[in-house]
Amino acid sequence: MKAIRPSPQNAEGNFDKFDLHILRLLLQDSRRTLNEIGAEVGLSPTTCWTRIKRLEAEGVIRRYTIDLDKTRLGYHDSVIVQVTLTSHTDKTLQEFGRVLATIPEVVEAYLVSGDYDYYIRIAVRDTRDYERLLREKLYKIPGIRHSKSSFVLRVLKEAGDGFV
Repeated sequence: MKAIRPSPQNAEGNFDKFDLHILRLLLQDSRRTLNEIGAEVGLSPTTCWTRIKRLEAEGVIRRYTIDLDKTRLGYHDSVIVQVTLTSHTDKTLQEFGRVLATIPEVVEAYLVSGDYDYYIRIAVRDTRDYERLLREKLYKIPGIRHSKSSFVLRVLKEAGDGFV
């Protein structure tokens, strides 16, 4: 079997309308069959498969996953936590990131510029669950100088809604 190598023509952001259409369809439902994708895009299933494999090899498609409804699992609230650390050494930033990655309720975490060092999105069952998470997990991470929390009132757009 021939190895699929990244194409030099597809330098960063250089994809044609077929690639972008395939990506939009996979964002909507990554379980679509190649026949369904081909019919929608106007290409043969084999051509679609080749393009998808190339997009995977180039790192555009990084993984396939599922979209869980957190409320059906009992996580009714999301909280955005802004955190400032006492130190900004590489060791402190790496350790903070490592510990955050071990907390299952942390859905997303970003090291940012500006007034705060991190924006963290956390899924919780309710305010009592959030208070428990702060006491038992977040505030036990060494180096937090300040934090500010905001409960999400309504989600207008989430990751995975696509931008392609």
